[in-house]
Amino acid sequence: MEIVAEGLAFPEGPVVMADGSVIVVELAGGRITRCWGGRKEVVCEIGGGPNGAAIGPDGALYVCNNGGLDTAEFQNARGPGAEGRIERVDLATGKFERLFDACDGIPLQAPNDLVFDADGRLWFTDLGKSHDGIRTASGLFTCRVDGLEITAIDRHPLSYNGVGLSPDGSTIYCADTHQARIYRYDRKVKPQRGIWVATAAGPVGFDSLAVTAAGNVCIATLFDGGITTITPGGQTTKRDFGDRYTTNIAFGGADMQDAWITLSSRGQLVKVRWDEPGLKLHFNG
Repeated sequence: MEIVAEGLAFPEGPVVMADGSVIVVELAGGRITRCWGGRKEVVCEIGGGPNGAAIGPDGALYVCNNGGLDTAEFQNARGPGAEGRIERVDLATGKFERLFDACDGIPLQAPNDLVFDADGRLWFTDLGKSHDGIRTASGLFTCRVDGLEITAIDRHPLSYNGVGLSPDGSTIYCADTHQARIYRYDRKVKPQRGIWVATAAGPVGFDSLAVTAAGNVCIATLFDGGITTITPGGQTTKRDFGDRYTTNIAFGGADMQDAWITLSSRGQLVKVRWDEPGLKLHFNG
């Protein structure tokens, strides 16, 4: 295991760039950081709680921002006024802008993870928040990055986190943190309810995910930290990484078998070899 960067403030959302750098969000630091060659470079101080990131069809970085954290623990605990939002970052200038902070007049709570389909449409999850003994709604959403349309696919999940596409683009996978379950959706149906695929064993939670070229879903696994791999048929295996908050995985490299993983309680971005190639994303920088 190679340590690519350390001293990061709860890193998440690794984005593997064509130039060999990896961009991460620093959730507890409210910034976007590029890591390469043993050094770190701040892209922008975006504020709030940047939680997931992806390159869009225009080459910009799109960010799920949960509005910020009040505690060092995993839960999103900010109350009203800490708006969840979807943001766009110009990587050349560091300038950022807000695209959405509501859907159908209902505020977003804690946007968490995102993925682009082949058409350039953005799909994202909203984890929901906990404050004053109240748990707000989670959900799966889709939007256009021109800011003209946002649609709620499902407003009924408990705590959606990671999101990804099947290799043929027909299926959206969502990981539910508190249930440690993965659900699937038909990309062409709106609205709908998720169909259960599998549940992890033991006292764990699910965070963000990446899909392999073979269609297996690799999910960062909390509390008993590691990466759980789930096949489309529901079989599970797990690789341990020893960090309670193993939060994200992204694939890259010439053969797509390099995996970058965020070990968030250690503040590290690490790189390992994976046993199968990851799925290439539709857009990259």
